Amino acid sequence: MDPTELVLTVAFAAAIGVAVAGMIGRQRMGKAGEAGQSPSALPPGVDSPFDPPRQIPPPLPAMSGAGVPVGFYRPYDLLGVAFIFLVFAGLALSAPEVESSTAIRPESLVFSIVFQFMMAGIVLAFVVARVSPVEWLGLRWGSWPWVLLIAPCSVLAMWAVFGGLHVSGYVEWMESLGVETVQDTVRLLQDSEDPLVLGLMAGAAVLAAPLCEEIVFRGYFYPVLKRFTGTWPAAITSSLVFACAHGNLTAALPLFLFGALLVLLYEKTGSLWAPIAVHFCFNGATVVVQFASRALGIPIDGSP
Repeated sequence: MDPTELVLTVAFAAAIGVAVAGMIGRQRMGKAGEAGQSPSALPPGVDSPFDPPRQIPPPLPAMSGAGVPVGFYRPYDLLGVAFIFLVFAGLALSAPEVESSTAIRPESLVFSIVFQFMMAGIVLAFVVARVSPVEWLGLRWGSWPWVLLIAPCSVLAMWAVFGGLHVSGYVEWMESLGVETVQDTVRLLQDSEDPLVLGLMAGAAVLAAPLCEEIVFRGYFYPVLKRFTGTWPAAITSSLVFACAHGNLTAALPLFLFGALLVLLYEKTGSLWAPIAVHFCFNGATVVVQFASRALGIPIDGSP
């Protein structure tokens, strides 16, 4: 019996648990900090009321452009996070199983692309009234040429992870459980003979997914959770939901690691351009490899 639905359900529940635990811990820390404050405390640099204040050196300036800002998020943004969670959890857990990738029709791919842009549009509409997209997503990134190094290195790192999973017997273990080891999108690129389907699938993977998924998951889902739960709970929760939203149990672990890498890049650069570029290169490399294998007649296992 395929345990995919059960495991994904548990993973979505774990994501909720991590977020709630982070929120409770953050509230308790805040209350403890308030309780520890003394109204009679001396100002910094004063050891007693009779000593003159010492000169306190100014703090080091923060790294320019680094970090994900969260100050403009409000409690009602948690409703937006809940909406995203419910939509993707519902799709992942209720989607009918597709026995053959050739059964995927162009209409369903067009709907998938429209859906991705619709979700990104909802998120944009929810935020842009408070802050400009440039400030919100860190789009004015002066160090953008670094993506030319960050993106290929990140793709190679993820391929190394996939290789390690193969060597460790992870894929064989999944097969023994009766789990599908190849994502439907990859299987489609391998098997479909319809040029329109292949073109739409390539467009969805290379253009729609990197842009829309990054706006939704890294641009909004993660920073809202960071604002109310802390960095680590937000990173774990958003990466879990991102991985499980793809609906493939075998791919869940590598996609969780991929999501965590994208969060790390967003935090280190302060710009969504970095995760978008890495996501684009990762999906683009997958499409190119699959098309090349078809053209050269070289079979490639598309599982992670």
